[in-house]
Amino acid sequence: MFGVKIALLAAALAPLASAQSDADCCCAALADSALKACLLLPGQTAYESRLDSYFDKKQQSITPNCIVQPKTAEYVALAVKTLVASEKPCKFAIRSGGHTPYAGASNIDDGVTIDLQYISAVEYDADNKLVKVGPGAIWNDVFTTLEPLGIITTGGRSSTVGVGGLTLGGGISYFTAEQGLICDNVLQFEVVLADGRIVTASQTENPDLFTVLKGGNNNFGIVTQIQFRTFKYDGMWGGLVVYPQTTIQDHFNALVNFANNVEKNPKSAAIVMPVYQSSVGSDLILVAYDHAEPVVRPAAFDEFLAIPGNISDTTAVTNMSALAAALAGSTTSSVYFGTLTFANDLRVMTEAHKIYTEVLANLKEKATGEWQIYILYQPLPPVYWKESVARGGNVLGLERFNDQVLCLYQPYISWQGAEQDALFQQAGAELVDRIRTYAKSIGADNPYLYLDYADITQDPLASYGAENVKKMKAAAEKYDPEGVFQKLVPGGFKISKVA
Repeated sequence: MFGVKIALLAAALAPLASAQSDADCCCAALADSALKACLLLPGQTAYESRLDSYFDKKQQSITPNCIVQPKTAEYVALAVKTLVASEKPCKFAIRSGGHTPYAGASNIDDGVTIDLQYISAVEYDADNKLVKVGPGAIWNDVFTTLEPLGIITTGGRSSTVGVGGLTLGGGISYFTAEQGLICDNVLQFEVVLADGRIVTASQTENPDLFTVLKGGNNNFGIVTQIQFRTFKYDGMWGGLVVYPQTTIQDHFNALVNFANNVEKNPKSAAIVMPVYQSSVGSDLILVAYDHAEPVVRPAAFDEFLAIPGNISDTTAVTNMSALAAALAGSTTSSVYFGTLTFANDLRVMTEAHKIYTEVLANLKEKATGEWQIYILYQPLPPVYWKESVARGGNVLGLERFNDQVLCLYQPYISWQGAEQDALFQQAGAELVDRIRTYAKSIGADNPYLYLDYADITQDPLASYGAENVKKMKAAAEKYDPEGVFQKLVPGGFKISKVA
């Protein structure tokens, strides 16, 4: 029986040994190393399952020559050294959760995908009040591990989002007003560099690397463990409430006032979402209310909750894991994310909704099959970054805006059928471009682009400001002098492409 298994494996790897393409040679090099047992090849069920698990259909359509699934930092280091040392260039992608919805973000054609699925352990360190998390974990893993212990950490608001990508892009959570951004709750990173060294980045070790990883995406190495600070937790109150579209102006009024008072209500968070689903056929307003303690209908939401006529209401005393599960995304659609930041200004929100109704009317006329569009409006107030500098800093550049209360905007569109990609992606781009133009016309624009929502056509790294671009370029030169993560890892936003 053992001999049969060896024969089958040899047959599967034979094409790699005789392959002509550079990428196949790279897979053959991995197969000749201790990583042989970690390889997935086209045609294997496990290979196809991993492709199908990407959040976005465009990512699923990409077919790497092989997927390597290391289980330790040392194996990640071996994979990187093997790919870099190959006789021919080995381009590769890095996947944690696979949630970024544009082609090539964490997958690659004619290359190798390093899939961190098995570097996903969640371990609580009670002595030091921190949690160690592998970047391949999803946030549901973190919440369900910590909740029974009466503690929590800041984390994603959708249960299926990966820990690594969200953290390296900055990260906003329901706890951000009180506890800070997700990246600012990191105590330490373990990182595999381009030369295969495994280093620690913290406030005391490689502090420059520690800073640029917080917002700098995949430009400096592969993160293989993140240590987060934790805090006491005894449950949440929150849920989703649906309203008729006619209440939108009341919700904008409430959101502007709520955002201006976030510092007074740091446990409370709200997101206002105009939404249309073709399967429902109605224009609706969906609002997520969340409060970081088990207090029913806290006063921070009084103006919102006084709006009459709600259609459904799921709010209850619950857990963070349940709230995150309510916003979990499927893996059966193509998806567009885009982003924009503007002043917490009622005029911009009003005009943005007018533009949305025009874009939506065009989609209703032309789109086919099942599709949906959510427009997210959420506060981005100064209290979100008040702890950044004291915790080692980040490169988001939000401190530039002093005491400005901002609004973070995101179109989230999903649809079926690659033939409709251009229609929906153009709709998302039109929303962002027209709203930016209007905000600029009244002096209510803001340059910041939240990387975790950004489309590939946008430039979030440049939006951090010249000083932080300089920091990222210097760190990339220091920790990756050969430019491996700039030249061989095409996915993600590249600091080398920022002027």
